[in-house]
Amino acid sequence: MHFGLSDEQDMIVKTVRSFVEKEIYPHEALVERTGQVPRELGEEIKQKVIDLGFYACNFPEDVGGAGLSHLDFTLVERELGRGSMALTHFFGRPQNILMACEGEQREKYLLPAVRGERMDALAMTEPDAGSDVRGMKCSAQRDGGDWVVNGSKHFISGAEHAEFFIVFVATGVDETPKGPKKRITCFLVDRGTPGFEVREGYASVSHRGYKNYVLYFDNCRLPDAQVLGEVDGGFAVMNTWLYATRLTVAAFCVGRARRCFDHALSYAAERKQFGQQIAKFQGVSFQIADMITEIDAADWLTLSGAWRLDEGLEANREIASAKLYASEMLARVTDATLQIHGGMGLMDDFPIERFWRDARVERIWDGTSEIQRHIISRDLFRPLGA
Repeated sequence: MHFGLSDEQDMIVKTVRSFVEKEIYPHEALVERTGQVPRELGEEIKQKVIDLGFYACNFPEDVGGAGLSHLDFTLVERELGRGSMALTHFFGRPQNILMACEGEQREKYLLPAVRGERMDALAMTEPDAGSDVRGMKCSAQRDGGDWVVNGSKHFISGAEHAEFFIVFVATGVDETPKGPKKRITCFLVDRGTPGFEVREGYASVSHRGYKNYVLYFDNCRLPDAQVLGEVDGGFAVMNTWLYATRLTVAAFCVGRARRCFDHALSYAAERKQFGQQIAKFQGVSFQIADMITEIDAADWLTLSGAWRLDEGLEANREIASAKLYASEMLARVTDATLQIHGGMGLMDDFPIERFWRDARVERIWDGTSEIQRHIISRDLFRPLGA
């Protein structure tokens, strides 16, 4: 692996960072204060990204995307991690799972999503099925030529802006030596479909303005044309396209940690106590040293996972390690930054308290830290028969 960025990659980093600083930072206080992203502001950001040529940059060129490699896209996500998630949502990275669209689905869902004409939202989590995906109770039953869906999903991000939803539901049960095992199917569900309702969810302390929603299905009828992939093949679709999303969380955490670190570094260099800069005290300077070491380690771990994907190498354990380490690193960095700022770190005059609050969810969504440790340990022990 070459450890330096190419000229093109350096351009990507500089372009996205400049965009975040100019188009995202100025609106963050508004989002924090109101908990909302005005529709016109979201559309304005989206159009600027389209004009910049970065919308749907995670999709291949043959469907209208920028065709970035996994490593290139990880660099994009790292820079977007510096900004408010509620606002960078409009930078536009549709779910890669849409590449599973076939036939008319491509014209109705895939291509409009890549062009920025229709936004999507992914729906897997339920009140009783978070990490345990097969524990989902939302189900679809055959009725004539249709599927009838009943149940609910929650913690659905981006739902307020979505024109359609990518929904995983149970479509049967297999009896296995280890007990019943649910079959899962993925459906494409349009907003406004009869029997389908989208409601605002819970108030969260993390990522204000980036809301979560609850989806309700009450005898919602869907034809076979709405199945994404194969019937009962939801896990195959999921494993092909979704597991790398953990890498984007890791990249986000690295970007956010670097922004937070910049605040800690400058504050320690400027703030004076006992007649000298607090950076001269080992209690502070050693924290700064530990922070940058951890950030760099998380950065390289994340980029290594992306590189392995580009090389066609197995990367499941490496990506799990990146997500685990980067998300827990962000928690330590934001907490140390707040401590360095003292009481002012808790005041909204600085964005530190926001970084601190936002960091907490990264160890939970897209697979908890415990799930990542399970993936890592299972990968290590499986070859030994343990």
